[in-house]
Formats: sequence, C-alpha cells, structure tokens
Amino acid sequence: MGKGPAAVTPAEVEQLVLTHLADAGIDHERGGRPGEVVATLPGEHKLSTTVSLLVGQHSLSASAFVVRHADENHAEVYRWLLRRNARLPGIAFAVDADGDVYLVGRLPLDAVTAQTLDALLGAILETSDGSFDTLLAIGFLTSMKREWAWRTSRGESTRNLEAFRHLLEEPPPPAE
Repeated sequence: MGKGPAAVTPAEVEQLVLTHLADAGIDHERGGRPGEVVATLPGEHKLSTTVSLLVGQHSLSASAFVVRHADENHAEVYRWLLRRNARLPGIAFAVDADGDVYLVGRLPLDAVTAQTLDALLGAILETSDGSFDTLLAIGFLTSMKREWAWRTSRGESTRNLEAFRHLLEEPPPPAE
C-alpha cells in the first residue's frame, strides 16, 4: 500500500489561521489556551462577533458567542435555533450551561485551507449577524420595551434600538 500525503500538523494549521486572518485584515490575537486564536469579525446588526479558533491535535474548532440567555420565550428561542440549525452550512447553534447561545463548527486539520477557513468564518459571521435581531425580538422584547420607554421619556438616543422601532413604539390610541 502506498503512502498518502503527509498529515498536516497543528502548528501548520495555526500558522495558516494567523496568516489568513492577517491577509484578510481581520483583527485577531492569540487566545489564552495553546493553539487558540481569537478573531473579531465586524457586523451590521451585531456590532461584532468574536470567534475563538482552537487548533487541536485532530481538528480546528470554532466557537462564537451570539447572545446571552433569553429573558423570555425560552421555548420559542430554542425552537427557532433548532429549525435554523437544519439549514446551516457546517456550523450549528449551541447553548452553554447558562443558556447563552453560541455558534460552533469543526474542521479536520487536513481540511483546513484558506478557502475552508474563509467559508467557516463567513458562515459564522453571516449567521451570527443575520440572526441577532430575530433572537433579540423573540427573547428580549419586554426588556427592550422598558429601555425604549425609559430612553424616550428622557429624550435619550434610541439609535441602538431603531431596528426594533416597529415593535417598541406604542400604537396610537384608538380614534374616538
């Protein structure tokens, strides 16, 4: 039996990750664990998504915080996450012991290339950023309504809540 290609080492994958992030102009730094690189991806709905990329002996894992545990409508939030998982490309929503929502993904070391890393980061950013407003509307509407009322009563800026104006403004009183 012939020998296959030489296996890629964790050090080679870690260097590929660092080089790819630098070449793409993505803010990043070494994490607190061996083989970890933390990247910050800029978003539109969610200001930024922080992704931990951890190179292990056999795989590269990615984990990105999306939103803290919902204040309300937990079952609806979890149903939405599970339905969305069925359509995600190589990543999935997960929750930690506190109920905080993350996106996770994993690639075997031999599969990590600049293209697959770019696809993984792109999927995480698109999903985190694109899901953010929906998750807030389902799981935090009461809190957002309280903040909207507080801000508007004091003439404070509501800029960070503008995407939810249609849900937060009190409807006009019925005509008499």
